[in-house]
Amino acid sequence: MINKDNRQESRVRRHLRIRKKVSGTAERPRLSVYRSEKNIYAQIIDDVAQITLVSASTVDKDFNGLGSNKEAAKEVGKLVAQKAIEKGIKSVVFDRGGYIYHGRIQELAEGAREAGLEF
Repeated sequence: MINKDNRQESRVRRHLRIRKKVSGTAERPRLSVYRSEKNIYAQIIDDVAQITLVSASTVDKDFNGLGSNKEAAKEVGKLVAQKAIEKGIKSVVFDRGGYIYHGRIQELAEGAREAGLEF
């Protein structure tokens, strides 16, 4: 009998492997992405001080539209980038959260780059 890996467990393992190498500082915080079935979330985190500097998601009150498509992900990327630039953050480290860099994750990253974040 073949045992199939659980997709969530595999993603968590990939994320832990990524987090060994990727860490955010005050000068260059980490842009962390979480993707659920219906929404997408992005946070800019300073791992040294262990605080969230900026966050945006499709469940925010200032977001309008559907939360589970690529257009929404691009808007969340732009929102998080605008909030970060207002706080003086221009450069971040991208943490894809163990997800494949494709689809909604890629659109969020491109939206953030278009709005002025560098990574």
